[in-house]
Amino acid sequence: MKTRTEYLLFNTKKHREYINITGEVEGILEKSGITEGMILVSAMHITASVYVNDAESGLIQDIDDWLEKLAPFKTNYRHHRTGETNGDAHLKSLLMHHEVIVPVTGGKLDFGPWQQIYYAEFDGQRKKRVVVKVMGE
Repeated sequence: MKTRTEYLLFNTKKHREYINITGEVEGILEKSGITEGMILVSAMHITASVYVNDAESGLIQDIDDWLEKLAPFKTNYRHHRTGETNGDAHLKSLLMHHEVIVPVTGGKLDFGPWQQIYYAEFDGQRKKRVVVKVMGE
């Protein structure tokens, strides 16, 4: 079995941002030479997420609105007693999860129709990383 590991770096301009990283992940897969296997894409921060969904701007705004309803920004999270003010970002990350695994078939990401890989940042404007690990033959 062969593997390849690379890191994507982010420093978003906004506090919350949704970035389509499908192209970057496809590039890493191509460099790996792996044609059959799996690719793991995982946020390395507890206030960010990686998810698979449709690349449609209305849906992205719906996701953001939904997350803000479920985990709104507010000042009285217990986590804020530590001096942080990002309790909502931790909760949003839990709702969206921190990683995805996508099958690789014939040297391509084996997606369903419309599927894309996104990096979701909930506490941005500072350096963050995503690990991409390709495994297979």
